[in-house]
Amino acid sequence: MRNLLLVCNPSRAQAVEAARILSKEFIQAGFSIFTISDISIEGVTKFSAQELPDLEVGLVLGGDGTMLRAAEVTRFHQIPLLGVNLGHVGFLAEVEESTLEAIATAIINKNYVIDSRMTLQYSVIRNGEKVADGWALNEVTVERQRATMVELFLEIDQRPISRWGCDGLICSTPTGSTAYAFSAGGPVVWPEVEALVVLPISAHALFSRPLVISTRSQIVVRIESDEALLSADSLRKFDLVVGDQVHISKDARAVELAHLSNTLFSDRLVAKFKLPIQGWRGE
Repeated sequence: MRNLLLVCNPSRAQAVEAARILSKEFIQAGFSIFTISDISIEGVTKFSAQELPDLEVGLVLGGDGTMLRAAEVTRFHQIPLLGVNLGHVGFLAEVEESTLEAIATAIINKNYVIDSRMTLQYSVIRNGEKVADGWALNEVTVERQRATMVELFLEIDQRPISRWGCDGLICSTPTGSTAYAFSAGGPVVWPEVEALVVLPISAHALFSRPLVISTRSQIVVRIESDEALLSADSLRKFDLVVGDQVHISKDARAVELAHLSNTLFSDRLVAKFKLPIQGWRGE
């Protein structure tokens, strides 16, 4: 018996219907199907994240937000995630719904490519003690919560870099460079590049350029305003107060993504952002 994790966005009727179609295919092929999603499908067993059995692969039906929620479960067990994009852009959940039959065939025949993605780890130090920690696949942000601006002081490798009054600061992985960091004006980083991106958001400063730094670097963000908010992938949040230190670095664990073919990131970038490769003159 082979075990498969099915994660679905229950608020999207399209995703639930795709889950029903694919579940029948997998059950006929001898799979046991488990889910952590709030869906009810014949032959699919609802489990909590702590009770999941040994799993071969995770199939995610939704957008990148659904992929991030699924990664919380699969990351600790190195289970590859194959995402079907039923959201908007879909850099993580990149396979389109029109290939449902191909997806079922690829999983049944174990015919997919594994892509390992770097993650971040963070901890919050308050009065010399760790009061919170966690991880992120896309980014860790420190942002204003209720104030008009947050005061942050950035250190990299125990050396001061800059002090900003800003809307916040993003520390992104290459995977997250096409997410929040991209919207804030950061560079697009190819997934295989070993680098982190640090950039302030709407800084009231002459110097506020994105920084591309080594994955061996240690990042510390000191909170100098009364309050701020830490957010990891917009899923894990923690309230910060003046004097807190947020430590960020590359995590030892990775998230495994699965693809139907060994496609190039360059092609996905052009397709997702509809880049004008013909030029505006139609050449």
